[in-house]
Amino acid sequence: MIALGFVVRPEHPPEALPGLARAVEDAGFDELWLWEDCFLAGGIATTATALAATSRVKIGLGIMPAPVRNAAFVAMEIAALARMHPGRVMPGFGHGVADWMRQIGAKPESQLALLEETVAAVRSLLAGEEVHAAGRYVKLDGVRLDHPPEQVPPIFTGVRRERSLALSGRVADGTILSEPSTLSYIEWARERIAATRPHRLTVFAWCNVNADGAAARAALRPLVEERLRVGGPQAEHLGDTADLDALAARAGVVGTPEECAASIRALGEAGADSVVLVPQPAHDVDVRAFGELLTLARGT
Repeated sequence: MIALGFVVRPEHPPEALPGLARAVEDAGFDELWLWEDCFLAGGIATTATALAATSRVKIGLGIMPAPVRNAAFVAMEIAALARMHPGRVMPGFGHGVADWMRQIGAKPESQLALLEETVAAVRSLLAGEEVHAAGRYVKLDGVRLDHPPEQVPPIFTGVRRERSLALSGRVADGTILSEPSTLSYIEWARERIAATRPHRLTVFAWCNVNADGAAARAALRPLVEERLRVGGPQAEHLGDTADLDALAARAGVVGTPEECAASIRALGEAGADSVVLVPQPAHDVDVRAFGELLTLARGT
């Protein structure tokens, strides 16, 4: 069965996170996802907080920018969380937003090489291996974790373009597709990932649920327009741009509860193992209001 998740955006103040995490768990979601944006709360600190505030829901960190994370030290952090909360930690890495990485002096010459070396080293360290790496960016001289986790967490990458997706299929346990991920983009991404072993696909989806479906779609128009302006492979898969309401319907989980549930099921049929709702608007969201949608999506 497809897993259902919910994003708590980093714009919320850190002190609000424990209550929000409990609300996500109480609402019945399978997963709670966080991410690490500049210059908001750190991803490891918020993940640890969300784990401590809950008892069942899995916590995904999607994503940490690889350019600012030393492979050995981030593996130590992940291992500690995985030992204290077995089976509930889902960390992810990505390239980092290029402008932010330049702003802090951490933009690598090769984003692909850095991400591949980081993910490979972290996975090996978490598996309890002694790692000797002499890569372009990751250099480890006989490093082994003293406290590797008994239950090794999966490592995800959050990527969107062709070469990065292929990299994810080679080195990661799963891929996170950010919003907006249309059905055609998911199919296109799966072909590029081309994993030869089990590989979990997590799809983030803009979400606006409203008894007035037209109002819900109208609320997503600015996001769709911005994505079209920015461009990229996801924008290319939005299809005909003449009807913004139709684009909004393809770009997220949007509309009445019944329409949203149908969208979630369609994402699962396209290959998503997990659909993670990114609420729009981002603030003042009543997580409890998603109960009806979860029931409909699960057919219970």
